[in-house]
Amino acid sequence: MASAERPLSPHLQVYRPQWTSILSISHRATGVALSAGAVVLVWWLAAAAGSAEYYESFRGIAGSVIGQLALFVWTFCLMYHLCNGLRHLMWDSGRWLELEQARKAGQHVVISAAVLTVVCWIAGYASM
Repeated sequence: MASAERPLSPHLQVYRPQWTSILSISHRATGVALSAGAVVLVWWLAAAAGSAEYYESFRGIAGSVIGQLALFVWTFCLMYHLCNGLRHLMWDSGRWLELEQARKAGQHVVISAAVLTVVCWIAGYASM
């Protein structure tokens, strides 16, 4: 069978990105970021279990502006992944499947993740 006779499947060049597809890709990306954050969490635990000098070197990196920014982004990834996972649970139960409902639920996911991230950071600084 010659390949010229077969129809080509439409790909990303044909379809316009939709809200739900962007959120789906973001869900996968935040999962990867959470995995990388888990490695840093293990590093933190190893530093805490190790010597005081090792822990202080970790604190120096984690307490820097770049370290704090990375932790803030990781917190957003965690909250986004949580909220989007809850949205998927609602879809699994047969709710919010209409296009407009799915779009609004996606917007609520992003807003909720941002609000929860800020609340976590405010609560973290308030407890210091």
